[in-house]
Amino acid sequence: MRTYTPKADEITRSWWIVDADGLVLGRMATEVARILRGKHKPTFTPNLDCGDHVIVVNAAKVAITSDKAERKILYRHSGYPGGLKSKSLAEALRSEPAETVRRSIKGMLPHNRLGRQMLRKLKIYAGPTHPHQAQSPQPLELN
Repeated sequence: MRTYTPKADEITRSWWIVDADGLVLGRMATEVARILRGKHKPTFTPNLDCGDHVIVVNAAKVAITSDKAERKILYRHSGYPGGLKSKSLAEALRSEPAETVRRSIKGMLPHNRLGRQMLRKLKIYAGPTHPHQAQSPQPLELN
């Protein structure tokens, strides 16, 4: 028996919405990455993008456990000598909550072209509203 591999036109994508209000950042990010990757589907193929679209709302209200908000340092580098910038997780969540959540989800996806393609299906909003009502997203229940 041959292994079944779905073709690009056979992949159906649905839309999911996650309310991040009160959810722990890392636990939410792993579930969102699983949906983006397509591991929840029986037709999962590691070398294809067969995942679904995910909308994350209330990214500014995500929870951080322990004292990680002050202790964890996030780094960026411009590529120039002396271009290393750093800020704490608390500062990053205050100034740009959507980018902080996107970065944590990005770290859990493949680090190649396929991962970048999966990340394009992720929409993150700091507040409770989003412009994707027409897609009628299903709520994704996370604990």
